[in-house]
Amino acid sequence: MNNYLDVFSLKGKVSVVTGGGRGIGLGIAKALAGAGSDLVMVARTASQLKEAADDIAKEYGRQVEIIPADLTQVQQFPDILKHTLSRFGRLDIFVNNAGSNIRKSFLEVTEEDFQQVMEIQLKSAYFMAQTVAKEMVRAGSGKIINLASLTSKIAVPNISVYGAAKGGIFSLTKSMALELAPHNINVNAVAPGYVRTAMTEAAFKDKDRYDWMLSRIPLARFGTAEDIGNTVLFLASPASDYLTGEVIYVDGGWMAA
Repeated sequence: MNNYLDVFSLKGKVSVVTGGGRGIGLGIAKALAGAGSDLVMVARTASQLKEAADDIAKEYGRQVEIIPADLTQVQQFPDILKHTLSRFGRLDIFVNNAGSNIRKSFLEVTEEDFQQVMEIQLKSAYFMAQTVAKEMVRAGSGKIINLASLTSKIAVPNISVYGAAKGGIFSLTKSMALELAPHNINVNAVAPGYVRTAMTEAAFKDKDRYDWMLSRIPLARFGTAEDIGNTVLFLASPASDYLTGEVIYVDGGWMAA
């Protein structure tokens, strides 16, 4: 008799998670480690990474490597891959989670603001995925999971650059899926609804906005990092082997309302 829980196992796998030191990225890293994957966690802040990695290694008994890096610097990406392969000898799963946002009206956004958000949200995601995809093509398989957003499909005031970048992730995910399918590489995206993190804290502190957001969610609660991590785990696991080019909204029903 088959044990159907085995299709969610990541034993023997190696996952790279960008932006894994806190928030949604940390929830994703914990979910993957909890399913048996060893980890490489990449983010800017070394102290956050080390604390998160130590906690994950202790709780889940997995090997966790940290790589402090500025993900706006594309020239560093081959070194991140090289470090991963040197440490573990393989790369099975890549999660494009690193992100940034600026809350300004469309009329106030500067070129510097635009570049800051686009560099981490879209340019970094594009070229980091390209770097790891080349290794997955060589290996003959892989799973790439991008982080999209509700704003990939709907407009929200005062985050026009973020929305434009996440719209790009939506399209990029589908393009990558088509081009990489012949190489046995699955590419999908998770689009979180409202999850309380350091990046979204300003919106949650605005009572009127808080009440408006909650009123739009049929399940009547905000998402958690664990909600997102569990969905990424599904996409990283053999349970999703026949799924590619999809964007899964984890939003409490917002898009259905």
